[in-house]
Amino acid sequence: MAHNQHNKSRRSGGFALIILGALLLMLAPNIHPTNPELAVPALFGGIVIGSIGFYLRFIRNREKKT
Repeated sequence: MAHNQHNKSRRSGGFALIILGALLLMLAPNIHPTNPELAVPALFGGIVIGSIGFYLRFIRNREKKT
């Protein structure tokens, strides 16, 4: 069973959160062009969601190994 870790599902939604954060960052200024004050919280939300996804996908697994 040398490849036990390779075959195990991680069950993490980190990659989906990264994609969602990136989409929010790209689409936030275009969501409501008549209401630009909604774009700023959407930009910050995209950064926060993407960073949570990055943590779940890459950083959390690295901390467990050491």
